[in-house]
Amino acid sequence: MDSLQKGWFSEAADDFPDQAFSLKVKEVLFDKKSAYQHVLVFQSESYGRVLVLDGRIQLTERDEPFYQEMISFLPLNVHPSPRRVLIIGGGDGGVAREVARHSCVEHVDLVDIDEVVLEASKQFLPFTASGLSHPKVTVHVEDGFQFLKKARTQKYDVVITDSTDPGGTFT
Repeated sequence: MDSLQKGWFSEAADDFPDQAFSLKVKEVLFDKKSAYQHVLVFQSESYGRVLVLDGRIQLTERDEPFYQEMISFLPLNVHPSPRRVLIIGGGDGGVAREVARHSCVEHVDLVDIDEVVLEASKQFLPFTASGLSHPKVTVHVEDGFQFLKKARTQKYDVVITDSTDPGGTFT
């Protein structure tokens, strides 16, 4: 099923065949197939702007701060002195934004494979993507596993994986 029909975006998960999540679409802002995935950003009626990858909602402006804060706050507060942080994925920039807010953090490497996600986020989700341009953050556009192989001598206090969610909203 095409996820955009008659002014609505709908996401259904294979694991829950009797359920779907739908949002009314005000305007499609970005719609492009990258080398890795289909990237869609639209303005919804009630959730603000929405980032969708391969038909699965990744974030909405309405609730992204809660997710971004929790995925970064918990690991950073378990470590006694998290100075160097690695983020695998997170191309929307939200986790980097939250990590960089912590005064103890000195350097963040963010590694995302898809430059199209980075550019779409910068253009259409500027609050979320503000972490991508923070002075503490260095963005690497490459595969996370390849980055780790090359960075064997690098030491990180905290590693956060914010990769895409192939299971979608229901997982």
